[in-house]
Amino acid sequence: MTKIISTTKLNPTVTKMVFDAPLIAKKALPGQFVILRVTDDGERIPLTVAAADPQNGELTIIFQHVGATTELLGTYKAGDSIADLVGPLGKPTELDGLKKVAVIGGGVGCAIAYPVAKALHDKGAVVHSIVGFRCQDLVILKDEFTACSDKYVLMSDDGSCGTKGLVTDALKALLDSGEKYDEVIAIGPLVMMKFVCKLTKEYGVKTVVSMNPIMIDGTGMCGGCRLTVGGKTKFACVDGPDFDGHEVDFDEAIWRSSMYKPFEAKKREETCNLLKGGN
Repeated sequence: MTKIISTTKLNPTVTKMVFDAPLIAKKALPGQFVILRVTDDGERIPLTVAAADPQNGELTIIFQHVGATTELLGTYKAGDSIADLVGPLGKPTELDGLKKVAVIGGGVGCAIAYPVAKALHDKGAVVHSIVGFRCQDLVILKDEFTACSDKYVLMSDDGSCGTKGLVTDALKALLDSGEKYDEVIAIGPLVMMKFVCKLTKEYGVKTVVSMNPIMIDGTGMCGGCRLTVGGKTKFACVDGPDFDGHEVDFDEAIWRSSMYKPFEAKKREETCNLLKGGN
């Protein structure tokens, strides 16, 4: 059992949760993830580490209420415990030697992008953070990004905050203005990462993406998280989750992720009805 220390609503569909997990907090690095089960008979889901405090033994995750398990997890409060929490898993994001980086975050992917941006800032790198949301009500971690970014660009689909448009619009404007980056790190929806990579390939800028497909065991044995990268099969849980974005077959990844949507929708509806006391 792993105890929950605190929960905070960041927006109507996103929650920050802090766990008492000293062994994981001691080793977790930006880019790595954990796999948790809310109940003993529940499914295993991967969630990226948003922050780790080794001194206090605290591990933070930020998750969106999009499926049955995250809906259930969102009902848990400080003092409650979940069945288990395993990690850190995956390879940390490679940050050494980077002097100037554009960090791109889309939606809840900003929860993964933020610790990367902060780690780069702490290493003395110049960080330009470009984040995108559908609307103002969904913005998260604005103050945190601002504190660790030399340039912070906020984009929104509807123009209710920041500048109306896509993160690719902002990145293109910066590249066209003469900004030179050692690397672009993009984290968010698959479609967003696909088009970020399409843009940066035109400019010849190395781009790393964080791939978080369906995962089950987190050790590479189940094969559920397989991807095609550079024409070869890779497993996100052990070979990643970070990959060269210009080598990822995004069309295949998008197709694979869509396979589970009907099942996920059904389980989410069942869970929501159960939580509301319905039939």
